[in-house]
Parts: sequence; structure tokens; C-alpha cells
Amino acid sequence: MSNTVLINGTGTIGEPLISLLLGIKKELGIDNVLFYKHTARLTDRPMLQSLINRGGQMIVEKGRESQFRELGLEPSMSFENGLKQADVVIDATKEGVGMYNKEHYYTKYEDSIKGFMAQGSESAFGKIYASGINDEIFEPNKFEKYVQIASCNTHAAAAAIKHFGFVGGENNLEGVDLTFIRRASDVSQNKSVPAPEVTKSKHPRFGTHHAKDVNRLFMTMDHDIQVFSTALKVNSQYMHTLSAHLRLKKEMTKDEVMKIINDTPQLAMTNKTSVNQVFSFGRDHGYYGRILNQSVIVEPSIAAHGKDLYFWSMTPQDGNSILSSVRAALYYLYEEKEKVDELMMATSPWLFNEV
Repeated sequence: MSNTVLINGTGTIGEPLISLLLGIKKELGIDNVLFYKHTARLTDRPMLQSLINRGGQMIVEKGRESQFRELGLEPSMSFENGLKQADVVIDATKEGVGMYNKEHYYTKYEDSIKGFMAQGSESAFGKIYASGINDEIFEPNKFEKYVQIASCNTHAAAAAIKHFGFVGGENNLEGVDLTFIRRASDVSQNKSVPAPEVTKSKHPRFGTHHAKDVNRLFMTMDHDIQVFSTALKVNSQYMHTLSAHLRLKKEMTKDEVMKIINDTPQLAMTNKTSVNQVFSFGRDHGYYGRILNQSVIVEPSIAAHGKDLYFWSMTPQDGNSILSSVRAALYYLYEEKEKVDELMMATSPWLFNEV
């Protein structure tokens, strides 16, 4: 039997995710990569043609085929037929659309499709997941049909919290304070902000949604951690950055922090202090410009003062969310963690120890 993955959406996460799956599908044991495009746009034609040329099968809404043919693009099948063939569905649509798709389409195919996942903003879609953080949710007795892939910033914060705050599996955290400096948009988008813009604190306990999502992630492992976040959006298209303060129960030295980074594939270290230089490294050495690590820790910013640990990190665009989407898809296809770990080695060239 063939393994078929359907990606719904070709935006800032969907397009590079489709590209990654097409590039290493043989190594991952995936036979068919289907991708859904809703609107036929002339400006999207080069991207769609490239994905088709590389073996992707474009699926469209029934009745819209002629709109794509007018652009010289031939759909492979309708969205409904694509769902009938799919083993795994990855929803990479904009906020709110994933929930609509779940209610109107995905629930009809629960018996034939092994698993569904949606990106970042769809908090009600399913149990939240980040690769290397809470893989326990895919254990046989906990298996979830629907999963929400954590946002890129949630990945970055959670990876540092887990590996610095849970050394040896023991909870060494008193609390966490996070400040996110967020890019206004991706380099592929035409939106920006005229000046730094403060994000409202909507959650009395957590501040912004970032801390709430981090808490939800750790609650899947029965850890109700104390975490609070604030955020500021700036007129940059490069990378998000994070200023973190971990309040610990036991003291930790900078040398211990550096050893954890060196021993943890999800974490990368950099001596660069400017976002554009780290972004440039990803552009030159990442997969389609993506660094796939969860977080890039800025070594000169690490300060360990007894039970207080401070550092800055940079979020690798959406590379971490893309990696988690691939890993979740493999769990649905193969279920066994050892098999998934083995297949995920195909992504190791874009997991860097130093950036």
C-alpha cells in the first residue's frame, strides 16, 4: 500500500513543507504528496508549476479546474478525491480555516485517514504538539486523531524550557518570563507595521497566547508550569527573537547550559548577535532557507546568576513547525517511535549544532 500525504495550503508554512516532503519523500517512505490550492492566481503559477514538476499532485475544488487550466496548470484531482486517497492531512491554511475544514470535510474521513494536523493558530483543532517536546502523545494508548502543531515561537520557548528546566527529567523550574520580539511578516509577504507595536496581554495568568500555548504543551506531560509572556511586533521580515528568564529551583552555570545546547539536536548555538546574519545562514545552508532546529541560542547573551538563567534566542522562521509536521505525519504512518526516529534522520542535514 502507498503512503499519501495531503497538504492543504501553499502559504508560508505549506509551500516549504510541500517542498521538503517532495525532496526527501523516498527517504521518508512517502509515495505521494498531494497539495491543495484554493485560488488560481497568475503570481502563484511559477510556484505551483515548480511543485508539480518535482512530483507534487495539485488538487483543487471541484468546479475550479478550468481556472487553473487557463493558467496552463493541470489539476490532478478534486479536493474530495484527494481526501479519499490521503493517509495523513496537514492543514496549513490561515487562522480559522483549519477549524472550518475540520468541521465540514475532515470529520467525514476519520475512518479512512490516519491523522490530521493544523498549524499554530488553530488551538481548538486538537492536542498541541512540538517535535522533541511531547512525543508521548503519539504513544499507542494516547494516540490523537487531531493534532495542533505549535507555533514557531512556542517551539522556540518550549525547547529551551524543557532542556534547561527539566534536566534529567526533573522539574527544576520556579517560573518563566518570556518577551517575544516578533517580525511583522515573512519575507514572502507584503505587509508590515510602521513602528514597534505592543501585543495586548489577553490572558491574566499568561499574558500573550505564547505562554498559554507553552503551558498547554507542557500540560500534555502533566506539568502545569508557571510561565508569562509579553510580545512586541517590529517592522522586520527576518526572524522572531526571544528574551527569556528562567527562575530555577537549583543553580545552573553557563558551562552547564552550553553542554546542554551541544548535546541537544533541537537546539543550535550562535555567536552572531544580529538576526539578519542568522537569517542569511539559513538562506544559504538551510532547506529552502529553513533552519529546522527548534531554537537558536545566542551564546554571548547567556547569563547564569545562581538560580536565574537569562538568554536571547532566535526562532528559525517556521522551520521548527515544519519539522514537527513531518514527524507527526510519520507517527501517523508508522506509529513506532524507533521507526520514526530512523526516518527523521533524513532531515538531519538541516539541524545545526552551530549557526
